[in-house]
Amino acid sequence: MPVPPAPQLEDACPACDSAEGRVLAEGSDRLYQTTNRVFRVVECGACKLIRLSPWPDPSDLRYYYPPEYWYVPRQDTASRLEEAYRRFVLRDHAGFVDRAYENAGGQGAILDVGCGGGLLLRLLADRGRPVVGLDFSLPAATAAWWHNGVPAICGSLTQAPLPRESCAVVTMFHVLEHLYDPVAYLDAANDLLLPGGRLVIQVPNAGCWQFLLFGENWAGIDIPRHLLHFRLRDLEILLDRCGFEAVRTKYFSLRDNPAGLATSIAPALDPMARRIRKTQETPGLRLVKDFAYFGLVMAALPFTLIEAACRAGSTVMIEARKKGAPPAA
Repeated sequence: MPVPPAPQLEDACPACDSAEGRVLAEGSDRLYQTTNRVFRVVECGACKLIRLSPWPDPSDLRYYYPPEYWYVPRQDTASRLEEAYRRFVLRDHAGFVDRAYENAGGQGAILDVGCGGGLLLRLLADRGRPVVGLDFSLPAATAAWWHNGVPAICGSLTQAPLPRESCAVVTMFHVLEHLYDPVAYLDAANDLLLPGGRLVIQVPNAGCWQFLLFGENWAGIDIPRHLLHFRLRDLEILLDRCGFEAVRTKYFSLRDNPAGLATSIAPALDPMARRIRKTQETPGLRLVKDFAYFGLVMAALPFTLIEAACRAGSTVMIEARKKGAPPAA
């Protein structure tokens, strides 16, 4: 029997230019409901990289990233509890970055790309580390300055007003999957890092159990904001191409893995989703929903710990060094 031809897509793979691929899922913006447009999630037939298809036009991004996308805490009880929770779970990230800073030799600044409101940088500054943030969003950079007291720049990493080889660590937490050209950002990071510097990245892991369970309803897909969906192998190839070598990998994040599972199950309870959807709720109802969501997160914790122990966690975090740099301490 003749083998049928591989399906042809209207958009080529950004990694290898192949137009062959298979559709893994289809869906719209389930989380924030910014659009009804349907997108496909496609695996390249040649290199196996998973991507959104088609990619949205850059001029449409303002609809998919509304102003409320950037977290700035309010002054009510629910916001204070949420801020305390965020500080607790972010200690996991802060510890990972702090170790990378020590491995880099403890000289130079920590640059957090996509810093949002700057809470992670504040935790690192509290440890005595020199920090600076960078974000596309002016409200986010402003919140980093005024709410968390850390310096932040509004702009792109490829045009960051920072000297070459001035950073000990460059971090990108949930950034690469949003980029049309992640190679340009990694090249820019390489340029900014000191010879012994470290790159820390975190992305949703397309090789996780949650993707197998939920398909297009997995929160890590996040149609249409996530353009690329990485597995560890994809990241290693990308890092190698940009002059980096992975030295440490982690599949569990206390902030992201349990919450991601909870959001996959009940997106309408997600606090950020409710803000962006402008859900009408009294302060009391908001507090009840927040506690319900927190309960779901806690219930998700055992499963997410098990999948991470099997190297199939819903996120992957990597510390990488420049090729030829001194080995990790």
